[in-house]
Amino acid sequence: MVGKKRVKAVANATPAADAKKRIAALEKQLAACTKQLKQTRASKFKLAIGKPQNLKGGQHCRVVIPDSHGCVIDPKAAAAFLNDLATINPAEVVMLGDHLECGGFLAQHHTLGYIAQTAYTFADDVIAANQFLDSIAANVSGPITYIEGNHERRIENWITTQTVKNKKDAVYLAEMFGVSQVLHLEKRGIRLIKQGRFYDGVKLPSTIRLGNCYFTHGSSTAQHAASVHVKKFGGNVVYGHTHRADSYIIRQVKAGTIGAWSPGCLCKLQPLWQHTNPTDWSHGYGLQMVRSNGEFLHVNVPIVDGKSLLSPLIAELK
Repeated sequence: MVGKKRVKAVANATPAADAKKRIAALEKQLAACTKQLKQTRASKFKLAIGKPQNLKGGQHCRVVIPDSHGCVIDPKAAAAFLNDLATINPAEVVMLGDHLECGGFLAQHHTLGYIAQTAYTFADDVIAANQFLDSIAANVSGPITYIEGNHERRIENWITTQTVKNKKDAVYLAEMFGVSQVLHLEKRGIRLIKQGRFYDGVKLPSTIRLGNCYFTHGSSTAQHAASVHVKKFGGNVVYGHTHRADSYIIRQVKAGTIGAWSPGCLCKLQPLWQHTNPTDWSHGYGLQMVRSNGEFLHVNVPIVDGKSLLSPLIAELK
């Protein structure tokens, strides 16, 4: 009987001994963690976070206006844009071109397949573009730059054809029907950047550079046109022509972080000459916050169903 009692006592003592061992192991682990925590707290390492920069002073707003195409402008999109423009009151404006449609006899390379396409004249087109310029000028106190697009170039193409490439006759007609003349750009104080001419030392015609950004009408209509433009320019560039809102940001060894932006357009999104082919165009405009050193923030502002998506933000900030 005594032997059985001893066996039973030993059996009962085993769980208690195991528990003590586990507790001792846990206490050892806790001591190690406590030691590691103290060492971590005593570390002299500091994350190198610079002080926030003072961005006050020397900033201004720049608005970029894409293709509006004269008498085929979209009235609702244009109204939304002009409403924002009045609120923003930018210090400067860049117009990316194709603000005249120049259809009809000026677009003889196009086959007019619908009676509706014959409903307007070049005079109507000019009047529409002038009215749009009037509305812009009423809300801008600073400089406006107008870059010719491929549609404005149709005027000069027609002139050189009609004059059988006679320079004197071509110059004479250009002085009567050129873009600057029909839109009164000189009288308005608007700088015209003509196709086929170089400006400000930029090695590409009809292209300007303001601060750290190039502005041009655009050359590529590829699916990834923003990627094409930024790689060709090797610098920041804003362009039109595609009628699609797009952007592409990359980093290059020499140029650093650069981007290309297309704001979209302000013309009708489904022109008749596209027939039953749905376009991928979109309404919008560009807004830049520019610092005195040329650095800038670019935002493509979407306009959807005649409503600017920036308007609610502007109202909230007020």
